[in-house]
Amino acid sequence: MPIKLPSFRPRKDAYPPDLWTRCPGCQEMLFNKQLDKADRVCPSCSHHFRLSAAARIEAIFDPGSFVERDPGLQSVDALGFVDQKAYPDRLAAAQVATGMRDAAIRGVGAIEGIWVSGCVMDFAFMGGSMGAVVGEKVARAAEDAVNERMPLLIVSASGGARMQEGTLALMQLAKTVAAIERLRAAGLPYISLMTDPTTGGVFASYAVLGDINLAEPNALIGFAGARVNAGTIAQELPPGFQRAEFLFDHGFVDRVIHRSEVRGEIAALLRFLVPAPGPRGADDGGIPVFRPMSFLSSLADRMIGEPDPMPVTSDPGRSDPGRSDPSGRRDTTEEDRRG
Repeated sequence: MPIKLPSFRPRKDAYPPDLWTRCPGCQEMLFNKQLDKADRVCPSCSHHFRLSAAARIEAIFDPGSFVERDPGLQSVDALGFVDQKAYPDRLAAAQVATGMRDAAIRGVGAIEGIWVSGCVMDFAFMGGSMGAVVGEKVARAAEDAVNERMPLLIVSASGGARMQEGTLALMQLAKTVAAIERLRAAGLPYISLMTDPTTGGVFASYAVLGDINLAEPNALIGFAGARVNAGTIAQELPPGFQRAEFLFDHGFVDRVIHRSEVRGEIAALLRFLVPAPGPRGADDGGIPVFRPMSFLSSLADRMIGEPDPMPVTSDPGRSDPGRSDPSGRRDTTEEDRRG
């Protein structure tokens, strides 16, 4: 009688994505529940996985202190943009996948008892792209910080401006920078935390304007991609180009902080960066208002300097052509008398 051997299932190379995650740094398979307990940081190589906005808020702010503001803001298809999908369809898919209305959440909360105005971005929502809603939330977060005299914290994770909104998205660069400048004029601290990735228009606007610029380890930070930069300068890029450690070595980032130390580091900085008292006699209840035209006028005055003095002729008795006396009569020159 033949012996019936037990059958074995072939070993699968794929693991269920809801249970396991492969670390891109050390290629080790990580159990998702243990990875979540470690704030999604690989225990072997310290690779920092991307976090959702909700998880980031939970990790930074005191439990139960964060109060979201403007949760109903939602992008509209002002341009009727269609590529492989219509823009409204992309928005709906991102909203279902992330549970967010757009790529940023803003509100106020406490960090070790210090109240701040915060805005946190989520790369999972259309690559964290900055459209009109994200720019408006960043600007409103800065305005709340000015009106309520509190620091501002922005956590960036974005691929840049949202191409589906065209010029409307590019306008957010100027709007957010103006809001940050008004915050600076009011003497209020601004801490910027850049995570992986912070690129494009977000990098080119408010992300690098902090009084303190922090970054997570090995985060991709830069404007254009490495391939574009290499092609532009026709040279090979140095190792670690556009990574957080590279930018720290070149003075573009103030500190590179492990995720487990971010909350304590921000709280320590907020204890040092105390908001300045509002000057008396300023607008908006003691808060100085940033006026772009006045700023440009004063800058032009400094660049031009004092006007040159009137030239002095060699002959004191001879009047310059075109010079008038106090009565308004033009001086007569030799040429006029000959004519």
